[in-house]
Amino acid sequence: MILPKTYYLHHDVVFLAKDLIGKYLFTKIDGQLSGGIITETEAYKGTEDRACHAFGGRRTKRNEMMYATGGVAYVYLCYGIHPMLNVVTNRQDVPDAILIRAIQATHGEELMLKRTGKPQMNPQVTKGPGKVTKALGITLADNGESLQNKRIWIEEREFDLTNAKILNTPRIGVDYAGEDALLLYRFKLSEL
Repeated sequence: MILPKTYYLHHDVVFLAKDLIGKYLFTKIDGQLSGGIITETEAYKGTEDRACHAFGGRRTKRNEMMYATGGVAYVYLCYGIHPMLNVVTNRQDVPDAILIRAIQATHGEELMLKRTGKPQMNPQVTKGPGKVTKALGITLADNGESLQNKRIWIEEREFDLTNAKILNTPRIGVDYAGEDALLLYRFKLSEL
């Protein structure tokens, strides 16, 4: 079942970042399906989070999509090279988002290999936010896409997290955020 728009309107982005672990992220681009189980996320908590693009109420052309009503994609370029997929959450004008850091491929593996130029499938192909977007065919043109359409979506499927362990750690690469760099806003599935 595709997650409904109301799912993304939850007021707690940290809760949602953990809750997305075990859900399935899909793209269907040029009629080709690819996707997998979300295994790593990071929460960015709006204007109060020094690691967030919207810290202090900063509002730019780049981060404007963070201020949209939850349920859309916020895609930006990291280092001017790698598109990064974020899930916008909360109500309009509350710039919360969740970075999708890794998935375990379950659909369209051959297509992912073609997109990434890798010879064979292994967890590293979709481990890292830039690798996820490349494998799934997500680009800057997807900024603002609804997560309820037929291009990018997240599904709740049968996936047993009973024996899995979700690690909760500080985020990666946000040392500039001072004390906020230590916030336990990263969630990672340790085993499947």
